[in-house]
Amino acid sequence: MIFGIPVREFIAFVLMGLGLIFLVGSAIGMLRLPDFYSRVHASGNSETLGTALVFLGLAVYNGFTDASFKIIVIFLFVFLGNPIGSHILSKAAYKTG
Repeated sequence: MIFGIPVREFIAFVLMGLGLIFLVGSAIGMLRLPDFYSRVHASGNSETLGTALVFLGLAVYNGFTDASFKIIVIFLFVFLGNPIGSHILSKAAYKTG
Protein backbone atom coordinates (compact mmCIF):
# COMPACT_ATOMS: atom_id res chain seq x y z
CA MET A 1 0.00 0.00 0.00
CA ILE A 2 1.21 3.46 -0.90
CA PHE A 3 -0.27 6.41 1.01
CA GLY A 4 -3.01 4.12 2.30
CA ILE A 5 -4.27 2.96 -1.12
CA PRO A 6 -3.45 -0.23 -3.04
CA VAL A 7 -0.56 -0.10 -5.50
CA ARG A 8 -2.75 -0.84 -8.55
CA GLU A 9 -5.04 2.08 -7.75
CA PHE A 10 -2.07 4.36 -7.10
CA ILE A 11 -0.53 3.51 -10.49
CA ALA A 12 -3.91 4.01 -12.18
CA PHE A 13 -4.38 7.43 -10.57
CA VAL A 14 -0.86 8.50 -11.52
CA LEU A 15 -1.40 7.45 -15.15
CA MET A 16 -4.78 9.19 -15.33
CA GLY A 17 -3.31 12.31 -13.71
CA LEU A 18 -0.48 12.45 -16.24
CA GLY A 19 -3.01 11.97 -19.04
CA LEU A 20 -5.07 14.83 -17.66
CA ILE A 21 -2.00 17.07 -17.63
CA PHE A 22 -1.35 16.33 -21.30
CA LEU A 23 -5.00 16.91 -22.23
CA VAL A 24 -5.07 20.25 -20.39
CA GLY A 25 -1.82 21.19 -22.13
CA SER A 26 -3.45 20.37 -25.44
CA ALA A 27 -6.43 22.57 -24.63
CA ILE A 28 -4.14 25.44 -23.64
CA GLY A 29 -2.19 24.97 -26.87
CA MET A 30 -5.40 25.15 -28.87
CA LEU A 31 -6.22 28.49 -27.26
CA ARG A 32 -2.77 30.08 -27.27
CA LEU A 33 -1.08 29.03 -30.50
CA PRO A 34 -1.36 31.48 -33.40
CA ASP A 35 -2.21 29.51 -36.53
CA PHE A 36 -4.16 26.44 -37.55
CA TYR A 37 -1.18 24.20 -38.26
CA SER A 38 0.39 24.84 -34.86
CA ARG A 39 -2.93 24.10 -33.18
CA VAL A 40 -3.38 20.84 -35.07
CA HIS A 41 0.17 19.82 -34.22
CA ALA A 42 -0.31 20.56 -30.52
CA SER A 43 -3.65 18.83 -30.29
CA GLY A 44 -2.66 15.83 -32.39
CA ASN A 45 0.44 14.96 -30.40
CA SER A 46 -0.59 15.73 -26.85
CA GLU A 47 -4.17 14.46 -27.14
CA THR A 48 -2.92 11.11 -28.41
CA LEU A 49 -0.52 10.72 -25.48
CA GLY A 50 -3.01 12.10 -22.95
CA THR A 51 -5.77 9.79 -24.11
CA ALA A 52 -3.37 6.85 -24.12
CA LEU A 53 -2.36 7.52 -20.52
CA VAL A 54 -5.96 7.92 -19.35
CA PHE A 55 -7.06 4.70 -21.07
CA LEU A 56 -4.02 2.84 -19.73
CA GLY A 57 -4.86 4.10 -16.24
CA LEU A 58 -8.43 2.90 -16.62
CA ALA A 59 -7.24 -0.50 -17.79
CA VAL A 60 -4.88 -0.81 -14.81
CA TYR A 61 -7.64 0.27 -12.43
CA ASN A 62 -10.04 -2.38 -13.76
CA GLY A 63 -7.46 -5.18 -13.66
CA PHE A 64 -7.62 -8.14 -16.02
CA THR A 65 -11.29 -8.06 -16.99
CA ASP A 66 -13.37 -7.83 -20.15
CA ALA A 67 -13.70 -4.09 -19.53
CA SER A 68 -9.91 -3.68 -19.69
CA PHE A 69 -9.82 -5.49 -23.02
CA LYS A 70 -12.52 -3.17 -24.38
CA ILE A 71 -10.65 -0.12 -23.07
CA ILE A 72 -7.47 -1.25 -24.82
CA VAL A 73 -9.36 -1.82 -28.10
CA ILE A 74 -10.87 1.68 -27.87
CA PHE A 75 -7.41 3.05 -27.12
CA LEU A 76 -6.03 1.40 -30.26
CA PHE A 77 -8.75 3.00 -32.39
CA VAL A 78 -8.03 6.42 -30.88
CA PHE A 79 -4.27 5.88 -31.18
CA LEU A 80 -4.63 5.14 -34.90
CA GLY A 81 -7.46 7.56 -35.66
CA ASN A 82 -6.23 10.75 -34.02
CA PRO A 83 -3.03 11.18 -36.11
CA ILE A 84 -4.93 10.25 -39.27
CA GLY A 85 -7.60 12.83 -38.49
CA SER A 86 -4.98 15.50 -37.78
CA HIS A 87 -3.23 14.73 -41.05
CA ILE A 88 -6.48 14.90 -43.05
CA LEU A 89 -7.43 18.23 -41.44
CA SER A 90 -3.99 19.69 -42.17
CA LYS A 91 -4.04 18.45 -45.76
CA ALA A 92 -7.51 19.91 -46.36
CA ALA A 93 -6.46 23.24 -44.85
CA TYR A 94 -3.35 23.31 -47.04
CA LYS A 95 -5.34 22.60 -50.21
CA THR A 96 -8.01 25.21 -49.49
CA GLY A 97 -5.48 27.86 -48.57
